Amino acid sequence: MPKHTDSGGSDAESSGNHTGRYGGIRDDAYHHGDRPTMYSSLSYPFEYTIQAREGAAFVVKEGKTMRITDVEGGQIVDFVIYNNDNIRERFDQARTKANQGKFLVTTGDHLYSKSNGKLMTITADTYGTHDMQWGMCNKGKYDSEAFMAVDETDAEGEAKFEDVPEWGCWESLGTALEPWGIAPEDIPSPINLFQTMDYDLETGEVHIIPSDSEPGDYVDLRAEMDCLVGISACPWTSKPVKVEIFDD
Repeated sequence: MPKHTDSGGSDAESSGNHTGRYGGIRDDAYHHGDRPTMYSSLSYPFEYTIQAREGAAFVVKEGKTMRITDVEGGQIVDFVIYNNDNIRERFDQARTKANQGKFLVTTGDHLYSKSNGKLMTITADTYGTHDMQWGMCNKGKYDSEAFMAVDETDAEGEAKFEDVPEWGCWESLGTALEPWGIAPEDIPSPINLFQTMDYDLETGEVHIIPSDSEPGDYVDLRAEMDCLVGISACPWTSKPVKVEIFDD
């Protein structure tokens, strides 16, 4: 049973003086300077571990099931999907919510594009709720004065986060999807797997609360068409994520 059911552009080089698409922040970040690998043709079964604070992209053929596993527990995963035969068709948070009359999705629910294309179906889910209200973190957020003001200390005056990421999921996904010619501005708002939110229905405020996903928690997603997926092991929670694509 799920744990949660409550609702409470340019090809810059990786060296030299080029600033790249993100002001140089991601130029040397992906696998110590290597350009991202293009996982467009895979042998099944397939398994890959996305290291902490990194991203990767894969093509998942129609009918194949992908499993995304939280290896150590407490990790957030930003997940986006494209129709591999028409990159302009991509995951849409709003359509996914409106078509199913819910803002929390789990086993049996579908992930839709804006044109109502059924991209993937959740076929198994050991966590139970996944966020589609929040967007994705980015370097601008981590560098902002507002972020640093609330994050420097906790109520007791102790540092809350000593290792603020140099980039966010937006930059990680941008790097991973670059081989397919996808510009950063064409990355859709994600479904945030294993991310739990607190909703204040009186004020309209939303807050991320610590995930209590456990090591080995996973989500299975079946591709309803040939899909290109982008996955970021969120730099904020900074742990690895395992990706498997099954042969059957």
